[in-house]
Amino acid sequence: MPGAFDRQVLKQLLIGMMLVTTILTGVLWLTQSLRFVDWIVNRGLDVGAFFTLIAMLIPNFLVVILPVAVAVTVLFVYNRLSNDRELVVMQAAGVSPIGLSRPVMIVGLFVMAVSYGLYFTVLPASYTAFKEMQWLARQDYSRILIEEGQFTDVGDGVTIYVRDRDRDGTLRGIVVHDPGGDPAPYTLIAERGSLVQGADGSQVILVNGSRQEVNKNSRYLSVLYFERYTHDLAENAVTDRATRYRDARERSLLELLDADDDLTVSPQDLGKFKVEAHRRLTGPLTVLGYALVGTAFLLTGPFVRSGQTRRTVIAAAIILALALGALGLENLAARHLVLVPLMYVLALTPIVVSLWALASGPRLADRPAHQHLRPAAAAGART
Repeated sequence: MPGAFDRQVLKQLLIGMMLVTTILTGVLWLTQSLRFVDWIVNRGLDVGAFFTLIAMLIPNFLVVILPVAVAVTVLFVYNRLSNDRELVVMQAAGVSPIGLSRPVMIVGLFVMAVSYGLYFTVLPASYTAFKEMQWLARQDYSRILIEEGQFTDVGDGVTIYVRDRDRDGTLRGIVVHDPGGDPAPYTLIAERGSLVQGADGSQVILVNGSRQEVNKNSRYLSVLYFERYTHDLAENAVTDRATRYRDARERSLLELLDADDDLTVSPQDLGKFKVEAHRRLTGPLTVLGYALVGTAFLLTGPFVRSGQTRRTVIAAAIILALALGALGLENLAARHLVLVPLMYVLALTPIVVSLWALASGPRLADRPAHQHLRPAAAAGART
């Protein structure tokens, strides 16, 4: 009988977890995709590349969603089993709370292993690919959609104004202002031109125009007329992909743990790198911890005929408090590394306490029958 019960509950937990994970991932995916609509509108990013860019963020969503999805599913399934009196029957038959929580442990350990795989391999690789694609899109100024009659900021403070745009892409009535010019800010005015992607990066080619610059010392305006002028839009940007600064989520666990000896890591980011390493070690533990917290609340304590709604709400509140506490502790530990061991304490404590509660909690079968039998069943027993 316990074997059939385990299979039934396992099936419900797995189906529910996948459903909740899919819904939460879809919501987060849609929310994050709105941030990148500007890439389609103003940078000419095609729809296929847009969806690829967003898909690369899914592993980053999953490591956050999985603990929540498992906890929500456990609370829902076991609350329903309690309302249907299936837990009452199993406990009356002599099955301990530990035995009833076996499906939760199986699912929790499985999802925890999946989370470790995501944290150690998939997440760094996918996030690196995302940042690479994002970096390339930002460097390709030639794809920027220049709106007619409006001033467009193309990055690094450079502003472009275009009066008209022909069907072949030719720009007419162009004004380019570069506040970071050397030795002084300057303005380019041309009859026509175009945005191109050259060998050295994105460029704007101007035809029949002038370069105007004000001398900082004499305050005189100097004007240089030209027939053809090429302005490098990315001259102040990082053009070498190898020199792009990689943040913590792009690096492997070993790189994060050895951040002290990595000269490419900014001293200001050292704390974040260390905390990210320990987050990857402690994060998956929350999958099992949150699931066991919900199970312990629903399988221990006195039986209530009216249902387990109150216990379910309390368990959900505690899980939420643990999640918020972990987030706050990570932020504090990034500034004070001495707090890092508390990340392990916060991750392991729910597991230890919940297992203790399940192991030491009284069986329902050990309680008086009138506490767990249905009213009709109790009346039948008296007759």
